[in-house]
Amino acid sequence: MNINAPLQGAAIALPFTKAADPTKRVELEEDHVAMRMPLAHKVPDSVRNHFVAMCGEFVGTTLFLFFALGGTQVANNIPTSSGESIEETGSNPQQLQYIALSFGFSLAVNAWVFFRISGGLFNPAVTLGMCIIGALPWVRGMLLFLVQLLGGMAAAALVSCMFPGPLTVQTSLGGGTSVVQGLFIEMMLTAELVFTIFMLAAEKHKGTFIAPVGIGLSLFVAELVGVYFTGGSLNPARSFGPAVVNHNFNGYHWIYWLGPILGAIVAAGFYKFIKILEYETANPDQDAAERMVLEKKKISNVIDHSGEGGPMSPASTHSSHTYGDFADRNERESRPVAPVRAASSAVHSPPMGSANDAYAGLSSGGMHGGQNTAAHEARDSPGMVVEEKKESPSALL
Repeated sequence: MNINAPLQGAAIALPFTKAADPTKRVELEEDHVAMRMPLAHKVPDSVRNHFVAMCGEFVGTTLFLFFALGGTQVANNIPTSSGESIEETGSNPQQLQYIALSFGFSLAVNAWVFFRISGGLFNPAVTLGMCIIGALPWVRGMLLFLVQLLGGMAAAALVSCMFPGPLTVQTSLGGGTSVVQGLFIEMMLTAELVFTIFMLAAEKHKGTFIAPVGIGLSLFVAELVGVYFTGGSLNPARSFGPAVVNHNFNGYHWIYWLGPILGAIVAAGFYKFIKILEYETANPDQDAAERMVLEKKKISNVIDHSGEGGPMSPASTHSSHTYGDFADRNERESRPVAPVRAASSAVHSPPMGSANDAYAGLSSGGMHGGQNTAAHEARDSPGMVVEEKKESPSALL
């Protein structure tokens, strides 16, 4: 099946139009006026980028929470095999696992889709943590914080309207959990999720492209622990949306804000702690950003070994794993390159012979091709040969 690349810009491939004709796509794509939104060129790039990120984050948060809350609605309302409801029988491991899977898989899929647009955060606590470590500007963070709350309300409203029965996805304490216990449970689970995002997504490495899988699994594990005790929020937008739709805020609703915020701060603090100590030197040769490590090593070598033979000396190519000097991750990158020997007029590699060259000696009466001339003998040699000296015309007379 021959599938072309999608049309760029504002062009839409309607039937019987130039955009729908593959032979005229190049002509259309070169028309910058047709490919852009009207008056879009007058909007500053920073404003346009913020708007695009806000749109992506709103749609992504809505989709993530719609499928997560939808799965929770199913798990809480579906009757058991005996015909009794979950309220009558109480929670069971199968129900809790279903809810955890709904949240984990929904986050993995939607984060993978939207991380190119807005980063795929979907969580005000994650947004706060990314701002603290400097991975996200504070202006962008505040804008995303607002649209994430709007996305949580939109998702809860869609679940309430589209599925029958009352909305039963609001977070609440259970299993005899106290308010203080609920606060620290939310803090610990959120810290685990946020730190996973730091190490898999904020830290750029060879496995960054599959970071959404690890992040989704992280939420899945956290939900397995937290759903029974606190409802497994880990996300102020997740708790705020259903509370707004149900017009019901529990007296301890604040723990679903303070707990995730504290968890994000804890994760950011530990992340900066290991970054200050240069954790890359503790376990070198992992799938890190090799280019950044090598550049940092070259700079440190120039500073520390400038008086000991230079950065390319043997002492510098076998440095120890110490603070301030990254481990030698790729010795081939720092190994001195041997100078290339200039081409000589006397020594050269033998050229490829042709069929005529092989039988050239037969014309002079030789028994084998090329035996009458030294040049042909040299050409047939597999090694380096000395170029034949040409005799002057006077010597032939």
